[in-house]
Amino acid sequence: MLLSTPALVLHTVKYSETSVIAKIFTRQLGVRSYIFKGVRKTGSRTKQNMLQPLSYLDMVVYANPKTTLNYVKEIAPHKTSAPQPTTTLSRQEQVQAEAIRNAVVFFMTELLHKTLREEEPDQALFDYIVQVLQQLQEPLSPRHSQLPLLFMLRLSTYLGIEPLDNYCVREPYFDLLNGRFQDRGETTLDEESSQTLHAYLHAMHHNAPCPQAPLSQRKELIDRLLDYFRMHLSGFGTFTSHEILHTVLN
Repeated sequence: MLLSTPALVLHTVKYSETSVIAKIFTRQLGVRSYIFKGVRKTGSRTKQNMLQPLSYLDMVVYANPKTTLNYVKEIAPHKTSAPQPTTTLSRQEQVQAEAIRNAVVFFMTELLHKTLREEEPDQALFDYIVQVLQQLQEPLSPRHSQLPLLFMLRLSTYLGIEPLDNYCVREPYFDLLNGRFQDRGETTLDEESSQTLHAYLHAMHHNAPCPQAPLSQRKELIDRLLDYFRMHLSGFGTFTSHEILHTVLN
């Protein structure tokens, strides 16, 4: 059966001498693996650069529920109306802006690759990721550096592991293991990180402006939230792209 679907590239690995197997998040089918035959050949109709991390594609695929590896009939860049950056930045500023965008995209890609499973489709999550990618195409602003942290928290809601925002004076420390605020314990964040997490959760739930937390505190919270994901999602394993993100945001 043939099916048309928007799709986002999560991960690719080389297959044979000329082909690629890609893990792709499709809007209609969820996460699926596809083989792109001959894509690494010179002159291939499908260009390998179309399979970059979080490339937004329109695909026509063979949907066979009896196999874990399917084939692609057609592929093209998605015809999106996302705004393109228009800026009077200097060349150096443009390079820096592009580096930030790339670091955020690689961070999002690794997070999605490690957390999304080949299960039912989640069209709301797909649309949210596209929305974030469109925001990254807007002229660079301070809110771009807020995106990784907000993305982690929003993703946690779709994964069913959202931190409970029960912050109060008597329970001011967020516990990574229990996923809620409580009194100080062995797996709680420090007071500053806990307050920052509460502020971000409040902003997310009420569509309010992000807190003006210093960069060092946001980096620390990203690292601790990666520990949180690792505790609550089996197979999460090691994570590396946050180190690049931290370096670029400096």
